[in-house]
Amino acid sequence: MLLKLILWFVHFKLATSAIDFRFNGFKGVNLSLDGSAVLTYNGLLMLTDLNKQLKGHGFYPTSLGLGNLFSFSTTFVFAIVPEYPGMGCCGFAFTLSPSKDFSHAFPTKYMGLFNSTSDENPSNHVLAIEFDTAMNPEVRDLNANHVGIDINGLVSIRSITAGFTSDDNGEQMNLNLISGNPMQVWIDYDGMDMQLNVTLAPLWQPRPSLSLLSSTINLSSVFLDDMYVGFSASTGGVGSQHIILGWSLKVDGRAHDLNLASLPSLQQSLTSSKKKPLALLSGLPLAVAVLVLIVAFSVMFIVMRKRKFSEESLEDWELDFEPHRFSYRQLFKATKGFKDENLLGIGGFGKVYRGVLPSSRIEVAVKRVSHDSRQGMREFVAEIVSLGKLRHRNLVQLLGYCRRKGELLIVYEYMPNGSLDKLLFYEGEPTLNWDQRFQVIKGVANGLQYLHEDWEQIVIHRDVKASNVLLDSDMNGRLGDFGLARLYSHGGAPQTTNVVGTPGYFAPELIRTHKSTTNSDVYAFGAFLLEVACGRRPLEPKKEANQQVLLDWVLSNWNRGTILETRDPKLGEDYVVDELELVLKLGLICSHTLPTARPSMRQVTQILHGDLPLPDLPIPHFSSSDSSAFIETECFSAYALSFPSMSSESSLFSGR
Repeated sequence: MLLKLILWFVHFKLATSAIDFRFNGFKGVNLSLDGSAVLTYNGLLMLTDLNKQLKGHGFYPTSLGLGNLFSFSTTFVFAIVPEYPGMGCCGFAFTLSPSKDFSHAFPTKYMGLFNSTSDENPSNHVLAIEFDTAMNPEVRDLNANHVGIDINGLVSIRSITAGFTSDDNGEQMNLNLISGNPMQVWIDYDGMDMQLNVTLAPLWQPRPSLSLLSSTINLSSVFLDDMYVGFSASTGGVGSQHIILGWSLKVDGRAHDLNLASLPSLQQSLTSSKKKPLALLSGLPLAVAVLVLIVAFSVMFIVMRKRKFSEESLEDWELDFEPHRFSYRQLFKATKGFKDENLLGIGGFGKVYRGVLPSSRIEVAVKRVSHDSRQGMREFVAEIVSLGKLRHRNLVQLLGYCRRKGELLIVYEYMPNGSLDKLLFYEGEPTLNWDQRFQVIKGVANGLQYLHEDWEQIVIHRDVKASNVLLDSDMNGRLGDFGLARLYSHGGAPQTTNVVGTPGYFAPELIRTHKSTTNSDVYAFGAFLLEVACGRRPLEPKKEANQQVLLDWVLSNWNRGTILETRDPKLGEDYVVDELELVLKLGLICSHTLPTARPSMRQVTQILHGDLPLPDLPIPHFSSSDSSAFIETECFSAYALSFPSMSSESSLFSGR
C-alpha cells in the first residue's frame, strides 16, 4: 500500500500539466483526422459517412505523455445513423494507442484499428471500448448491439448488450446503437485500483448510478509513456454515419460535464448542406457565351461518363440486397479500368482482376461473369448475399456484387499468395513444405466444418479442390469460389440437381442420385487430401493406366505397404512420417464409395488435430472400378479431363 501511495505521489507531481479539455462541438478544434473522418460545418466529428468499406479516425493531437500509471475520465456524446434502418456495420471505438497512424488497419470488423496479422498482437498496446453493431462469431461477438472492452485485438475481454440500469426501478433497459439517436458515454479508469467503468445512457438522461461494464484490469503493461486518445470507426457492406457530437476528457481527475444544450444539431447536419452562392454575370456577352460552352461541354462530359459507368438499374427484388451492391464506378477505379496488369486469372467463367477500393484502400479480387438469364441472375444474387454473411478465418470473404449490361461482377477479399494449385503443380513456382501443407489442410477442414455444421444454414460447397483454396498473407488456407454452392436449413434435405463440380472429385453416388450432400463434399475433400500430399491431380489420363486415377494408385500402394511412396517428390525427405501417413489414409477413408462410411467434417478436424484416432480403413468397400468408371463416363470425355469445374444444369456458372 505504501509503495502504491509513493508511486501515486510521484505520478501526481509529474501530472501537473495533465491533459484536460472539453469540446461542446468541434468548431475550430484542432484534431488529427484521417481516412473518411471530417469535421462538418456545424461542428460534428463525422468518422464515416454512408459509403461502404470505410475507416475514419479522429484523435486529440497531443500525446497524453504520462507513462503507464495514471487515471483518466472521459465523457462523449455519439450517434450512429445507418444507411438503412436496422442495418448497421460495423461500429466505432474510443481508443488509446501509442500511435495515430492506422494506415495499415482494415475497416469492416477490424474497426479501423487492426488487420488480419496485427489483431491480438500484444505489441499493439491498444485499449479500445467498442460500440459494435455487427455480430462476428469469428471474434466471439455477443450480438450485433454490444459494448465491449478490447485490449490489443477484436476479442473483447468483457462485453454486454448496449443499455443502462434505470435508477427509478433498477430495471435493465436496452439501447439500440443504430437507432440514430444521440447517446452519452462515461468511461473512467482508476490507475491505483485498476478499475475500468463504462456507462451508457440516452442523451439528456442523468448518468446512471450503476455502470454498464465494470472490470478490474491492470493496464500498466498496455499503456506506454506516450499514448494518444481518440475515436476509430469503420463500415463494411452497409454504410453508417458514426458521429461524435461532443467530448470531454481529463487525466488524473473527473472529466468536466458537457453542456448538452451547446452541442451541434445532429438533424441539421444530416438534412442541410452548405450553400455556395454563385456570382452572377451580367452585361458581359462574351462571358455568357463562354459559360454556355462550359455548360454544354460539362453536360456532354457527364453524359459520356454516365454511359461509361452505366449499370443495371436497381430492381424491386434487389432492394433487400442493395447494401451488398458495389457501383461499377467503384470497381472500375479499383481495378484501374480492368487493365491487364491487374489480371489475376482467366477461365471458362471469365476473368478475375485485382483491385484496391478507392475509399477504404482494401485489396479485393473482382470476378467478371457474363450472364443473360434474368431469373438465374436473381437467384444467384440472393445466394451471393447469403454467402456474404459467412464469417470464418478459413473462408475467403465474399464482399458483394455489381450488375452491369448482362454481366455480373463478384467482389471477394484478395488473397496475396494466390491459389494452392499454383504452388503445387506449376513449374517455376516455389512449392510448399510439409508443415505449410498440413496447416493448409487443417484450415480447409475447419472451414468445411463451419459450412456443414456451425453456420446458421448448411452450405454444400460442391467444388472442393486445390485450385479453389487460396492462401492469405500468412499462408493460411482459405476455401473460396462459392459459385456452385447450395444452401439448405439444418434438418432439411438437399434438392435434386444436375451433377456439378470437377471430374475426379465427384462422389460415386452423385451419378445415381444427383443429390449433393455434406457426404459428397467429404468425398471431394478426400481427393483434395491426396492431391496435396501426392502433388498430383485426381485424374491424369496421360499417365500409365494404373496411375491415371490418384485414388486407385494410392489405394494399391496402401495394399502393398508402400503408401509413403505416393508422396509428392518435391517434399524430398523433409516431412513428418506420421502426419503424411495420416493424411494419405484419411484421404482414402473420406473417398470411400459408401457415403455412410465417410466421416463427418467435425470428425475429420478432430482426427487432423489428434483429438480422435484414425479409424481402420474399411478396404472391402473400396472398388477400383468405381473410381475408374469416371474416365469412361461419356460426360467426362477427354475434353472434360482438362479439369475445369463442370455443370450440366442451367446456372450462372454452367460450363465454366
